[in-house]
Amino acid sequence: MRGEELANTLLSVLQGRDIVQKIKYLTDEHDGKVIFTTSFGYEDQVVTDMIFKNDLPVKVVTLDTGRLFEETYKVWRSTIERYGRTIDAYFPSGESVEKLLKEKGPFSFYESLDNRKECCHIRKVIPLKRALKDNMIWITGLRASQSDNRSNLHEFEWDSGNNIIKFNPLAEWGLQEVKQYIRDHNVPYNVLHDKGFISIGCEPCTRAVKPGEDFRAGRWWWEQNSGKECGLHE
Repeated sequence: MRGEELANTLLSVLQGRDIVQKIKYLTDEHDGKVIFTTSFGYEDQVVTDMIFKNDLPVKVVTLDTGRLFEETYKVWRSTIERYGRTIDAYFPSGESVEKLLKEKGPFSFYESLDNRKECCHIRKVIPLKRALKDNMIWITGLRASQSDNRSNLHEFEWDSGNNIIKFNPLAEWGLQEVKQYIRDHNVPYNVLHDKGFISIGCEPCTRAVKPGEDFRAGRWWWEQNSGKECGLHE
C-alpha cells in the first residue's frame, strides 16, 4: 500500500477514537516502529504526558542542537523525573558543526536565509533523519493553527522526504485547549511560555512574541517571508 493510501486508511480506521487509543493501535500494528519527537514545548508536553502516563511503547526522542535554552534543559529534566521514562537525544555531527563554525563563524545564520537553513539542516534535519530511520510512524505535536504553512495540516500524512507516516494528534487543537490540558493534568512545561515565548527553538534564534504578533513571530524574527520553518516539517 502506498504511503498516501496508508495515511488515508489510518484516518478512516481510527475515526472516533481518542488520541491514546489511536497511539495504542499504531503501536500494536507497528511494534517498535513508532517514534515521537519532542522539543519540550506546550504541545509536545501534552503528547508526552499521554504516552508516558499510559505506558505506551513509543520511542520518545529529542534533537539537541547544542544551542537550546537553559529552561528547555530544565523541563527535559523535570519530565524524565516526573514520568520515570527515558528520552533519547540525537545530536548534530561534531565534524559538521566544527566545519560550519570554522568557515562561517558562530552567528552565520543571521547573515542570510541560506546560512540559517544550512545551520538548521546540520543541527536538526540530519539528526532527525537518523532518529526516524527504520521507523514507520512519526508522532508530532504540530497544530494547524500554529502558522499559515501548517493551516492544511492533516491528522495523518505521508512524509515523502522521510518515507514515513506522520501522525499529528493535536492537528485540530487550539492553543487554549493545549494550555488547559497542561493545567488540568499538571504537566511540566517550559517556563519561557510564561514570558511570551510561544514557539521555542534555539536560544539565538528565538525571542518572546509581542502582543498582537503572529504565533511564529518569535522564531527567526530577523527574516521576512521565509516561511518560518527549519526543514523538519517541510
